[in-house]
Amino acid sequence: MRELTYAEATLEALSEEMAIDPTIFVVGEGIGARGGNFNTTTGLHALYGDMRLRDTGIYERGFTGMCAGAAMTGSRPLVDYMFLDFGLDAMGEILNQIAKIQYMSGGRLKMPIVLRGCIGLGGANATHHSGNYFSYFVNHPGLHVALPTTPADAKGLLKSAIRSDDPVLFLEHKSLLKTVGPVPEGEEHIVPFGKAALRTQGDDVTVVALTAMVQKCVDVSDTLVPKGVSIEVIDPRTVAPLDMETILTSVHKTGRLLIVDESFGPCGMGAEIAARVTEEAFPVLKAAIKRVNGAHVPMPYSAPLEAAAIPQVDQIETAVRNLLSE
Repeated sequence: MRELTYAEATLEALSEEMAIDPTIFVVGEGIGARGGNFNTTTGLHALYGDMRLRDTGIYERGFTGMCAGAAMTGSRPLVDYMFLDFGLDAMGEILNQIAKIQYMSGGRLKMPIVLRGCIGLGGANATHHSGNYFSYFVNHPGLHVALPTTPADAKGLLKSAIRSDDPVLFLEHKSLLKTVGPVPEGEEHIVPFGKAALRTQGDDVTVVALTAMVQKCVDVSDTLVPKGVSIEVIDPRTVAPLDMETILTSVHKTGRLLIVDESFGPCGMGAEIAARVTEEAFPVLKAAIKRVNGAHVPMPYSAPLEAAAIPQVDQIETAVRNLLSE
């Protein structure tokens, strides 16, 4: 297969879907002729113009609500928040309207809308541009949440999101946008929601890693294999729905679980996964479930302080070794 960057893969997915379906349009700040802050729409404005690539002012709640209305009437809008932090201004529309309208209408109305934004720590972007908010949206019924980590998954999951009749938050860690990987050609490369990927296979420890932590955990695996330790790294790819079957199957094999997530620990995805595994697989656990999370602080601008707040490879390796010692 040819290789693309993560950003190129999502652009290809969006371009292919817009060519197929004239009801798809994109709304956001700077997504028109400029092509988006992260090149999410580069070249599409020249093809489709202002009617399908609509630049907006800084009023997230307004254009989110507008797109919710458009979705109810049969269009397929994609809202590009640039940074998901900016989408917090539209929480009323997302949680009270977009997530609920299908239930409130008794299934008569669909909500085929994609809410897209960059998440994640790193790059000295400070606290207003570094949020990992996926746990907030998983907590609320009616929303799907996708967290692609590879270029191939980024393309396939975005296509699934655009084609879905349900609202989807498509969240891209900004540190992954320039990563390169193989991407299948063709318009029908689709990655289904609710199906995790095994990034490495192992027998000693199950590691569930989210977003940018996946590659760090793979690096730890590569370090430990020559030392006789094999870890199974699971990338959920979507957290709503969450593929608990793959996680539980792995835990039954290894008896040990580590969850690595750079977002906050309290009330986060790691806490939910740990609770589910405890409920459903407690008898097979050989040690207490462990978590590695980012620091529970507003993200600092200072590069050394930022690095101290982000889980690092040595911390993950230490957590694996501590699990094995119990």
